[in-house]
Order: sequence, then C-alpha cells, then structure tokens
Amino acid sequence: MSKKALYLLGIAITIILGTFLYLKFCCNCCEKTTTDITPKTVPPTAAEPNFVPFVLNGPGLNYQTNDNLKFLKNSAKLIMPVSDSVTTGIDNLKKFLEANPKQKITITGYATSDETNSTTFENLGLARANDVKNYFVSEGLSENQFSTKGTILDKWKMSGDTLLGPAEYLFETIDSVATSNDEWSVLKEKINADPLILHFNTNKSSQKLSDVEKQKVTDIVKYAKNVKDAVIVVVGHSDNVGNRDSNIILGQKRADFSKDYLSKNGIDNAKIETQSKGPDEPIGNNTTAEGKASNRRTVITIK
Repeated sequence: MSKKALYLLGIAITIILGTFLYLKFCCNCCEKTTTDITPKTVPPTAAEPNFVPFVLNGPGLNYQTNDNLKFLKNSAKLIMPVSDSVTTGIDNLKKFLEANPKQKITITGYATSDETNSTTFENLGLARANDVKNYFVSEGLSENQFSTKGTILDKWKMSGDTLLGPAEYLFETIDSVATSNDEWSVLKEKINADPLILHFNTNKSSQKLSDVEKQKVTDIVKYAKNVKDAVIVVVGHSDNVGNRDSNIILGQKRADFSKDYLSKNGIDNAKIETQSKGPDEPIGNNTTAEGKASNRRTVITIK
C-alpha cells in the first residue's frame, strides 16, 4: 500500500474514532446537564383557613357558619355588633329552645394561658362564657336553659389581637343532667357554714375581691342558678363611728353594692334580698382599729 493510501486511511480512522468518542462521552454529558437543570415542580401548600366556625349542633338543630363571636385579647366582653350569620344561628337556637324546654346548653368559654384575667370570675374563659350567655338572654333566650364553664388553653386561633369564637356549646336534656337535691343541700350548708364576708374601708361601699372570695361567689352563683326557689340574703354592717341612722344607711349601701355585684355575676335580682344592721351586730371591738375594720362588712348567705 502506498504512503498516500496509508495517510488517507489514518485520517479516516481518526475521524471515525473521534466521532465515536464524541457520541459516547460528550452527548451523555449534554443529556445529564439538561436533566439537571430541569426545574422541579413543588406541589402548592394549601393555606389554613383563618376562622373558627360558629356551630350549634343538637338533636333537631344543626347550624354552622364560618363567622363567629369574637373577643379582644385579655377582654371578657363580646365585640359588637355580632354578624348577621351568627344572629341567624341564635334566632334558630331561640326557636329550638322554645320548642324543647327540657333542653339545656352548657357554654364553655376559652382563654389562653398568656391572657390576663381582670374580671371577678374564676378565670377569663368562664367570664367569656357568662358574657355569651348574657348576650343570648338579651336576645330573648331563656337563662334557665344555660350553664357556663371556663377552660384555659395554651393557644387559640386569632386574627391580630382578636380571638375567633372562643366558645363551644354542648346540648343536653335537663333531666339527664339534673343534680339531686342532696347535692344542693350540701352546697347550701357549705356556703352558710363559711359565708362570703366582704370588708369595706371607712365610709366606703366598694371592694375588690380576693381569690377565696371569688370562689365563694362562684358557689353562690352555682346554687342560685340550679335551685329554682333560692334566696340570697345580703346583710350590710358598719362600725359605730357616727350616729346610728347614718350607719344604717351606710350598711344598706354596702348591701346594695354586694347585690349589684352578685347580679353582674349572673344571679337574678329577684333572688337577692338586702337589709342593713348598721352598727347593731358587731363582731369586733369598736374601741380598736382592727375591731372596727372587721365590723365594716356585708355577710352573704342562703336563706
């Protein structure tokens, strides 16, 4: 074979070998690169709805709307006005309770552990439940068909500084939840054995309650709500500073203050009797400051 033929054969072999190597290595590289740069599809995440539905679900009643009653953080007062959809649900509830007088609803109010309770109730959840009940009653629903509870949770759904619907409603028949007379007799004995006594500063008829006194109020409210013919007796007293007539008036003012306080905590005014003993029944020595302070009081018992 001539040199020219060998030269041409070498060129041909080089071209064939180069083409083979290109297809083997470079194209695979291109394919890998193309695959690597293909964008990955990430499935969208559904946003959690920012609402708590208002649900009334009992035998013969099933109402739900995405709007609800609302409370500002640290507050026990309903934000007004209430939406039309919630009002419609309350109207339905009113008709239901009127048609079913043996139905009873327990309202459980909720509050978060980081909220401040500035009310006289045991906790902010109970205060909210009571305010919801009062709103229902103002809309014409029967107070006797409601009871209230309060629960503290770590968190609740919020919109800004507003709690969305922090209350739930449990439907029961009154017959199934009725408590025996013996239990109410025991509670009455407990209240009267260690009655709620509110002490007052000189010439004053207002007072802040301690935690122990708040619990006694809770017991009295519970008794009054569950015993149909309950009568709460509030007696005002004073020390002997000044004349008797003015002290009788002052004792009555203290009794009236206590009645108003109990009424705001859910006891019907008609169940509360007030009277004043003025300086006539001291429990302390009026010759000492401590004795006078103990005499400036109201005593609240069950008749």
